[in-house]
Amino acid sequence: MANLKEVRIRITSVNSTQQITKAMKLVSATKLRRAQNAIVQMRPYAQKLNGILANLSDSMDVDSLKVYFNQRPINKVLLVVITSDRGLCGGFNANVIKLATRLMKEDFAGKEVTILPVGKKAFEFFTRANASIIPDFKDTFQQLNAENGFSIGEYVLNQFKAGKFDKVELVYNQFKNAATQILVNEPFLPIAKQNMDANASKNDYIFEPGKAEILETLIPRILKTQVYKGLLDSFASEHGARMIAMDKATDNAGELIKALKLEYNRARQSAITTEISEIVGGAAALSGS
Repeated sequence: MANLKEVRIRITSVNSTQQITKAMKLVSATKLRRAQNAIVQMRPYAQKLNGILANLSDSMDVDSLKVYFNQRPINKVLLVVITSDRGLCGGFNANVIKLATRLMKEDFAGKEVTILPVGKKAFEFFTRANASIIPDFKDTFQQLNAENGFSIGEYVLNQFKAGKFDKVELVYNQFKNAATQILVNEPFLPIAKQNMDANASKNDYIFEPGKAEILETLIPRILKTQVYKGLLDSFASEHGARMIAMDKATDNAGELIKALKLEYNRARQSAITTEISEIVGGAAALSGS
């Protein structure tokens, strides 16, 4: 059994850890509220844009935009892998990285796969794995906003149009609620009918000043909005996962403190009993002499 001093040190240490995890839980809860509001407000807008895209796909006759819809032989693949900059959020990052790794080894085996990591955890992992990466956007979450999100979409669109990649997919955690994140790999380019909203209503749009001018602005914006929505989903999911992880860590620390206090009381009782026995034994020896 550990001595009293060792147990006291462990109790103090676990108490300090519990205070830290409790503080991190509160911080994550505060950030989660803001992140959740952002993705909840973004979703109706993104869904409406996707509905417009679904309506337009059947009659896409603007030459400059056909490249986004053309299905070509898949030789070069880009995976946009979205993780967080920090850990302590359960399996949030590990699950995304595991899915991206499986896609590389199974779904796109034999293809030339490039990783565009968003978030330092993905960047660090795929750098260690000697994967082909594009590091330009790894620090996006240090200042997440529409401009930075759209810049990722702009880069991906330009690379796809230039023929650098034949297929692009997004890998991230989709936010459902604070306790639930849905791991998804979302086809991004080329745009395929089976990847659009099947329930979108068909509308006959009137274009002013002209169809080509409007669509050349609208289609890229819809696609860039899809990337930004993925970033907001991941950001909200991260804080939800961290809040739950820190809540569990706080509870576990509490259970450990209870166990250590019980051990401390037992050790203290044992020491007192030993001291009493020694005193009684000494007194008996003296009286016998």
